[in-house]
Amino acid sequence: MFDGIFPIDWEAFHFLRAKFLWLLVPVLLLPLIGLLSMRQDLAWKKVIAPHLRPYVIKKGSEGAKYAMQLVLVLALSLGVLALAGPTWKKVEVPGQELETPVVILLDLSQSMMATDLQPTRLERAKFKISDLLKQNPQARVALVGFAGTAHTIVPLTRDYEIITSHIDGLSPSTMPFPGSDLENAFVMADSVMSVTTAPGTVLLLSDDLGEAEFEAIQQFVQANAGKVAVLPMGTDAGADVPMPHSKAFFKDSEGNVVHSSLDRQILSQLSSLDRVSVHDLTLDDSDVALISKSISDNLKFTEKPEEKDDDWRDMGLLLVIPMAFLLLLWFRRGWVMYGLVLILFSSCTDGSKFANLWYTPDFQGQKLSDRGDFAQAAQRYDDPMRKGVANFKAGNYAEAIEDFQQDTTAQGTYNLGLAYFRSGDTLAAMLAFQNAAELDPDFSPAQQANQQLQQMPRGESGMTPEKAEEANDGDQGKQAKNRQNDSMEDLSGGGQEATKKDMETERNEETVTSNIHMGEELDEVPDDITASKQPMSDKMLMRKVDDDPALFLQKKFEYQVKKSKLKPKADGKKW
Repeated sequence: MFDGIFPIDWEAFHFLRAKFLWLLVPVLLLPLIGLLSMRQDLAWKKVIAPHLRPYVIKKGSEGAKYAMQLVLVLALSLGVLALAGPTWKKVEVPGQELETPVVILLDLSQSMMATDLQPTRLERAKFKISDLLKQNPQARVALVGFAGTAHTIVPLTRDYEIITSHIDGLSPSTMPFPGSDLENAFVMADSVMSVTTAPGTVLLLSDDLGEAEFEAIQQFVQANAGKVAVLPMGTDAGADVPMPHSKAFFKDSEGNVVHSSLDRQILSQLSSLDRVSVHDLTLDDSDVALISKSISDNLKFTEKPEEKDDDWRDMGLLLVIPMAFLLLLWFRRGWVMYGLVLILFSSCTDGSKFANLWYTPDFQGQKLSDRGDFAQAAQRYDDPMRKGVANFKAGNYAEAIEDFQQDTTAQGTYNLGLAYFRSGDTLAAMLAFQNAAELDPDFSPAQQANQQLQQMPRGESGMTPEKAEEANDGDQGKQAKNRQNDSMEDLSGGGQEATKKDMETERNEETVTSNIHMGEELDEVPDDITASKQPMSDKMLMRKVDDDPALFLQKKFEYQVKKSKLKPKADGKKW
């Protein structure tokens, strides 16, 4: 128990809460108060007849009185010192072991359709990605495609089959804008890897690597601790860049056919950069095998613990033990017994002024919520999420909105959408559900609620889905089996973990024009639901969604461009 505590290092000795040492002043005044009480006893002797004094004043032991005063002062002094937090040794905080992520940047510009690599540069890049995943680098891998803009195709995942299933249908037509903005691609890679502080690896598969691309790679490695592996997709001889859906070729401003080939000087400059490696393209998988081995060898990263002021070990508990022993010696009948009665009374009191002495505000609020008194519970809670849920259940939607706005998690944003929805602000509710789906793609209630709102006819207000889920503080319950994929939620956001369930295409819905509503099947309704049913529109138009992953990605990218108002660089390439 006391290993590493003694002996005391007096050079490092200090108090964590030194301001409590001021309590020693009233403690030292207690002996003076005791002396004054003794003098009052002497004053009584002067007014009592000598023959009555033995019966009126019972003479006690003077030594016992002084001993009790000394014991009290020592006990309270030890308590003050313990409260001040004496310390002389730091807590040893072990380093945190993290796993380094990998982001594959795939160039989807039109120049990747050149045929100097058979069948095309893009197809050869897809083969290399498949070969890399077959090598099993054992890291979480994400896939980002870029052309005029950059978009996450698959977030970080250990299920490599998801990536393999999505690369087959990729083409330049999948991207919203033509071009090749590598700088934006690195920004997206940094966003995907932001889920961990471990330095990651970026694998770049691209062809036209010029001065602009060199500067983008250089800026990335200077601003980040990660590595960049470049696998050039092209040959020294190069090839002309074909135009999309045509046998013609791109021409520059002077009317010359655009010819794309490797720039060995740029590749040499890239190799000279710190933490940048350039790999020669091979006919077999030896190139990606070398990259996979480099990733596997540097898979684990140990993060050093930060130096903090509260890393010192509080030794005040060591002083509590002798203080408790001295108080037992000092125990007498009188105010101590009354103190015990007061403690028992206040600990059994809920909702009174004594409750704050023993119960946290959140505990008091939870007890009120269990009794169904949500309005009072909202006033007691300190946690914004719990306060918002209580206000929501009490029908105070304006207050609930203010509370949920303080919580930036996916659950809090989802609850904010429900509060907006109940208050009648359907547009704000839709935006909140979309933000919740972007914060956590695995959080299906937000996606389902967003889909239900988007199914509402445009231009109508006050329309509500047939079933509305209540706000909750974390318990999501089971979700609907039947969901329509008519809105392209952003499943990419911020490097969230991807699963097969996230990336599977939603069940197709038939288009109807008659008075039919889409059925919603819930396995189980959460216990805290008090759903209010309101009429839907008498007509619902449901769109049929193709199950082609490439088409789904194309629509998702278009949605992201429209939502975030993305635009390619005005002076960027068109191929």
